[in-house]
Amino acid sequence: MDWKIELIFVPVTDVDRSKEFYERIGFHADHDRRVDDGLRFVQMTPPGSACSIAFGTGLGSGLTPGQQDTIQVVVPDADEALAGLRGADVDAQGVEDLPWGRFVTFDDPDGNTWTLQQLPAWSGAGS
Repeated sequence: MDWKIELIFVPVTDVDRSKEFYERIGFHADHDRRVDDGLRFVQMTPPGSACSIAFGTGLGSGLTPGQQDTIQVVVPDADEALAGLRGADVDAQGVEDLPWGRFVTFDDPDGNTWTLQQLPAWSGAGS
């Protein structure tokens, strides 16, 4: 039986600002639904990913905006990812070379930290 991670909640303070930020770095807006005055659900997917993120109002994720710092995304080329983020006016840090990959980090407008990893060639998945 396959287990597939499909959705990760990212706590934000301003839904529209966050949606604009994630669209600017290439995420696709899958859903943006306001159920009522207290509940809005936005789902966005990074390019090429089977896993999406969700944020909104009234979702009760249990996290305070800026606390999410555990999302790691695999990218084929850390240098290209860094250039793309900086080209979208994102203050991205990197590229950090470590024995287990090459890493780029950046924060969304609320301070939620993302880590992008280019896998090492020895892993069989890196380039």
